[in-house]
Amino acid sequence: MTDRLRRRTLLGGLAGAPLLSAAAGAQGLSFPKSPLQVSILDVGGALALMQAAFDAYAKARPDLVSRLVYTKAPAPELGAKLKAQQNAGRVDIDMVLTGSDGLAAGLEQGSWIQLLPAHASRLPGLEENYEPAALNLHRAQGQGYGVVINYYPSGPLLEYLPERVATPPATAEELLAWAKAHPNRFMYARPANSGPGRTFMMGLPYLLGDTDPKDPERGWEKTWAYLEALNPLIEYYPAGTGATMKELGEGSRDMIVSTTGWDINPRVLGVVPKEARIATLKGFHWVSDAFFICIPKGVSDEKLAVLLDLIGFLLKPEQQAVSYDEGYLYPGPAVKNVPLSMAPKKSQDAIAEFGRPEYAALIRDNPIELPLTPEKMVRAFRIWDERIGSKKGR
Repeated sequence: MTDRLRRRTLLGGLAGAPLLSAAAGAQGLSFPKSPLQVSILDVGGALALMQAAFDAYAKARPDLVSRLVYTKAPAPELGAKLKAQQNAGRVDIDMVLTGSDGLAAGLEQGSWIQLLPAHASRLPGLEENYEPAALNLHRAQGQGYGVVINYYPSGPLLEYLPERVATPPATAEELLAWAKAHPNRFMYARPANSGPGRTFMMGLPYLLGDTDPKDPERGWEKTWAYLEALNPLIEYYPAGTGATMKELGEGSRDMIVSTTGWDINPRVLGVVPKEARIATLKGFHWVSDAFFICIPKGVSDEKLAVLLDLIGFLLKPEQQAVSYDEGYLYPGPAVKNVPLSMAPKKSQDAIAEFGRPEYAALIRDNPIELPLTPEKMVRAFRIWDERIGSKKGR
């Protein structure tokens, strides 16, 4: 596994808006008189896309930021880490970059500052500049506490090697039959710490025709029965997606669950062979996903002023363009008017070689659903851990 993929697996546009001047105070917030150190915790992998944009902000605003300190942790560790610091009154995390999983965990225990609408004037044009699907996620998932920074339609996709799987399953029933005929050759990662894993879990209710795809407790009877039937056919559930990619590339598995970004990027990095293919199942709905920025309670007002200014900078089109990366969260930008031609040449070349022409039609022709609301997602993770994950060890 490359260092870059390992970094990722340890861990989910204000066009023309000027940077706020130091004299501009809103909602009682004022910029610091001297630059501050800012601590950023990444529990989803967003730094792989956006660190260059963060660094550009530090370079542009040395009057506000003396140093950016980056740390990473798995998403399931976030809740306990924040709770311990907040209970002790010593919060040393200023900003969290997270997928839907960490956002939900923080919402459940009341860890986040509500940024909107209280500080809307610090983020002018925020909603008007989002891509429509990113705006839906921002409203439904972020709920004013998390600001969408990157977006993609996600999955669930099946990824396989054609020399090992001549004809991929076309329906959920065929996938189960294939897994029965090829025990331990199919894999997905624990949903609580895997974008593809949770997208597969949330996509099944649409594929199976469950009564309420938005209610994992009362509306997923077919989904939980399906996952229980699949359970004995899967050797183990890795703690993160990277392990599934590594095992597919090394030949330990023949088929795994994937997403657009997890399909493209590991092939760019050589972890998965370039010739790997993707497939969807009958009744396929995209379940979208995003990276969010959240700010923990306990951050000082002057630091909050800087962090809001930083968010505005990151949502400018020229900074969003770096999120094309090497396909890690394809496409990546959350705001309008950020074509691939704005991305660095390295990104353009990677996507030209390893992207898939069929993605345009798949995105255009299939419904794009919101993920579960944060509280329902937390509940779904717990049910999966109890009914599926707890029955399997390695």
